[in-house]
Amino acid sequence: MRTRDWIATEEQHQALETGRRPAPPPPEWLIEHGIGTGRPPVRVHAGGCWDTRTRCKPATADQARRALAEGVSACPHRRPDTAIGLLGCGRRVRSRCGRGR
Repeated sequence: MRTRDWIATEEQHQALETGRRPAPPPPEWLIEHGIGTGRPPVRVHAGGCWDTRTRCKPATADQARRALAEGVSACPHRRPDTAIGLLGCGRRVRSRCGRGR
C-alpha cells in the first residue's frame, strides 16, 4: 500500500513539474500552406503574427526569404518581406494576400 501511495505522489509531482515549464518561444518565421494536394505555400508570416492558421509550419530565415523571392505572398499585417530585408534589394515581392484584391 505504501508503494502505491508513493508512486501516486511521484506521478503528481511529475505532472506539476511538466505543467510549470514555460512554453517555447514562437518561431521567427512561418510559412502557411494551402489546402489540397501538394499544399503549396501561400503566405509567409513573421513569428508571433496573430493572423496565422493551423496550416503554418516553422521556417528558417533562408526558407522564408526564398519563398518570398519565388512569389509567395507576404502577410500584410507583420510585413515579413520588410523585416527580412527583401524590399530594399530591388526585388518586387507581392505583399497582398490572395483575397481578390
